[in-house]
Amino acid sequence: MNKISRRRFLGQATCAGFSLSGLISTMGTLRLLSASLSAQGLPPGDDFKAIICLFLYGGNDGNNVIIPTDTVGYQAYVRDRGILALPRTGLNTLTLPSGDGRQFGLHPSMARLAGLFNAGQAAMVCNVGTLVAPITKAEYLAGGAAVPPYLFSHSDQQVQWQTSVPDSPRKVGWGGRLADLLQSLNGSSQVSMNISLAGSNYFQIGEQVFQYHVSNEGSIGLTQYDATWSPLQEQYAAARNVIGHSYGHVFEQEYANVFGRAVANDTLLKGVLANVPDYANYFTASTVNGELTDIAAQLRMILRLISARSSLGMRRQIYFAALGGFDTHDDQIDGQGALLGVLDNAVADFQGATTALGIANDVTVFSASDFNRTYNSNGKGSDHAWGNHHFVVGGAVRGGRLYGSMPVLETGGPNDTGDRGAWIPGISTDEYSATLATWFGVQPAQLSLVLPNIGRFGQPNLGFML
Repeated sequence: MNKISRRRFLGQATCAGFSLSGLISTMGTLRLLSASLSAQGLPPGDDFKAIICLFLYGGNDGNNVIIPTDTVGYQAYVRDRGILALPRTGLNTLTLPSGDGRQFGLHPSMARLAGLFNAGQAAMVCNVGTLVAPITKAEYLAGGAAVPPYLFSHSDQQVQWQTSVPDSPRKVGWGGRLADLLQSLNGSSQVSMNISLAGSNYFQIGEQVFQYHVSNEGSIGLTQYDATWSPLQEQYAAARNVIGHSYGHVFEQEYANVFGRAVANDTLLKGVLANVPDYANYFTASTVNGELTDIAAQLRMILRLISARSSLGMRRQIYFAALGGFDTHDDQIDGQGALLGVLDNAVADFQGATTALGIANDVTVFSASDFNRTYNSNGKGSDHAWGNHHFVVGGAVRGGRLYGSMPVLETGGPNDTGDRGAWIPGISTDEYSATLATWFGVQPAQLSLVLPNIGRFGQPNLGFML
């Protein structure tokens, strides 16, 4: 039987970092990230910033998120989308700067996001996708240019979106590399910069910084750890002895270290959150039958953790939240419409809360998803495609605009990989992510430490952040 290496053990044992929800991450050999901070002009003092990756699992159909409303564009949309086309009268108009005459609206279920867009608090980034390098339709069809492997596979595209390195088996996420680079901004904070409300993900895997998993209700700890019942007290006394023991075997010692950090952080977070409001009053539109929707509950906990930033000693926080169900091969009209309504209320409620609390300029939410979906229908829904359209929301967003270029929305057209409407991305995930990383505090010379392929693309800053 093959022996497990120390590196492999550490990789599997430490990703949950401080959380008891799993022991699954990586610790690699690249230690240059934190060292690079000395060469980087850090922002002064007590500034705070948080970014929230809101991942839409399954491949959200962005073609029905933002829809052409001008006469020519809408007629072409109806022609090619067929049974997936939505009535123009129900679309939420976007007020756009004067341009080429094309006009757009958001899905009928996204009235509040359209309102944020028109108020300058949200933007849409068009035709974003995983890319190895820029590619034209001719190059794609000729087969000579590199394209992301397993292009239309859910699991592979989720990983590639979250790592932003499609041409490498690297399993460190760009959020993890971002936290590695800027971790000194949080000083000696006990809690990881990377906090997930949606379980394990590649986005937050770092070389040095671990994911901290929390639930919608708070920290995830040992059941009844502080119980007064004698048998439980004896059990947990034994657990504390295990944690505090010094082991000669490196694997045993690392497991004890991870376990100890998890218990310590559970204790810390429970105490801190006990003094933070539950903020339920900000999420009334996201309540169904007296219960918050899951994505709203995730965002509410993120709001509480942001409010606890001073107590936790944190100047930077990176969050991961998620909503699933977007693999709409059938029942797309009703299924996606319901999901987008839930999403719309949750994001708008969250943005309203950050505004009321005076932190809107410090917090940015951005969407991501496996891929877009085909422009034409399979008869019941749509299938896997490529370039997609994403929203960015926050007080620091240069809102009310579309960034990048909308593809020619025509099956078989100049931006289609074939004849079904799978758009070749005009914007790479690297450029999208680099714009967010720059706002978060990364200097231009350091971007390649976070996004190793950024030098292959021409727009390291798309301009959608102030």
